[in-house]
Amino acid sequence: MAKKVIVFAPHPDDAEFYAGGTLAKMIAEGFKVVIVVATDSSKGSFEHAGDALAALRRSEALQAAKVLGAEPPIMLGYRDFELDKLPAGQLREQFIHHIRQQQLDVIFAEDAFANGEVHPDHRAVAWAASDAINYATLPLLHPEHLTQGLDPHFVVEKYFFSDDLGDANKVVDISETFERKIAALTEHKSQIKFLVEGISNEAKLAGVNLTGLLGAAASNHLKAFTWAMQTQAAGVGQKAGFTYGEAFRYVRFHPFVENILTTQS
Repeated sequence: MAKKVIVFAPHPDDAEFYAGGTLAKMIAEGFKVVIVVATDSSKGSFEHAGDALAALRRSEALQAAKVLGAEPPIMLGYRDFELDKLPAGQLREQFIHHIRQQQLDVIFAEDAFANGEVHPDHRAVAWAASDAINYATLPLLHPEHLTQGLDPHFVVEKYFFSDDLGDANKVVDISETFERKIAALTEHKSQIKFLVEGISNEAKLAGVNLTGLLGAAASNHLKAFTWAMQTQAAGVGQKAGFTYGEAFRYVRFHPFVENILTTQS
């Protein structure tokens, strides 16, 4: 049977942004990948608003998953920037439910222990995912799951992503899947425009001449975004000898068990 992979993502584009190349590589190797998106991303735009934006982001997420080769995404539908208003433990329970239901082999999630994360939704998903991953094995935690036929489960492979690569211990070679990552990401058209406009506005305030840096690409959202992603992936990959790479804090077992495995190898 195909190995099962899940991504716990705050917003529709986060899985592809941080791990699209690695996910595409796993899919090519026969892994089944499902992306769980926590929010409707209804506030991340300078031109669209509310429910219309949420519907647009949902449509883009469906198409992006199709391009990537993943299963249709599971949209939890919580309002953007409002995960901190949820009852304590609600998001954690949903993540535990997915872990037990899918009996997962691999999880990708925001790193709760990374420094500098400014977005409250990212922080909320990171901590809920961390707790779910570490304690989905406890039968007395949400025992109602047992009555639903969901057994406690330990996920062996964990890939934690963030903008802070200080604790990254694994770089995945995505040289052959980088184009697929970009193809999937560019389906998130509204988000790409929003991100590039935000950076451009800050660059103007800082007196940075993006046209001088990027040339004609500076006025094209897609080209500017692709250039930024290429630069980022090349910088990560170069340190490991790859053309393009994605970096993660990769965890399998408790450090005690890992030490035993290391001494036996």
